[in-house]
Amino acid sequence: MALFSSGKYSTLRVVAPQARKMVIPDGSWVKCRNCGQTLYTEKLEDNLNVCWNCNCHLSVTAPDRIAQLADEGSFEEFDARMKSVDLLEFVDSKPYSKRLNDSVEKTGLAEAVVCGKCTIDGNPCAIGVMDFRFMGASMGSVVGEKIVRMVEYAIKEKLPVIMVTASGGARMQEGVVSLMQMAKTCGAFEKLAEAGLAYIAVLTNPTYGGVSASFATIADVIMAEPEAMIGFAGQRVIAETTNAKLPENFQKAEFLWEKGLIDRVVERKNLRKELGLLLEFFKN
Repeated sequence: MALFSSGKYSTLRVVAPQARKMVIPDGSWVKCRNCGQTLYTEKLEDNLNVCWNCNCHLSVTAPDRIAQLADEGSFEEFDARMKSVDLLEFVDSKPYSKRLNDSVEKTGLAEAVVCGKCTIDGNPCAIGVMDFRFMGASMGSVVGEKIVRMVEYAIKEKLPVIMVTASGGARMQEGVVSLMQMAKTCGAFEKLAEAGLAYIAVLTNPTYGGVSASFATIADVIMAEPEAMIGFAGQRVIAETTNAKLPENFQKAEFLWEKGLIDRVVERKNLRKELGLLLEFFKN
């Protein structure tokens, strides 16, 4: 028993060194909205923001989209400083002016659409790209005005137009002024058609509301990315209104292609090549 005597043997206390915490910079990883896979941001950007595990096409900012499509150094932006104003002094959970300022700070953009001209595989065109980060790329007065000005420039310079859409619809904070942009943009694209110039629309996830009900779906060629959600009202609203069970894949790009609403479903890695071929075709 002397072996266990506290007087003969002392108890050693081992203190483990403090564990070092791994510091991961913000934005280094993204979770795929479809399969839940954790994706390394830098590798994801190299893969055009497409999940390599399930091929889910994740959101792309307007500047990144332009970099993916336009020939290097060819893009020139129009009306970069044009901003919306709070004409109605609208307040919901926060003032509209505050929402605008927050979106400008978050995105570094002045509005929800970036318009300009560029070349794609050497083919000149005018291009507009919507950015969902800016108030859900809702269509307000400035979004409509920038698109119309771009189309008017295209008519003057005899250029085809490409629109890459992603939107929740009209901007409720601008009331009827926002709704007017539906007719305004459609009128501009009608003039483009009368001038014999091509209009190509690329619908990305999501394209809804007043945008899908106006200029997004009147193009000569309508393309969409895989599984992009496209429609006017959301599925839940439609199901509750009609009291009916909706078809499988309802409002997805593939479903709309089968029904004839869109012409092609094109993966992002092939989009630049497809657009270049179309521009070449229309040019000839």
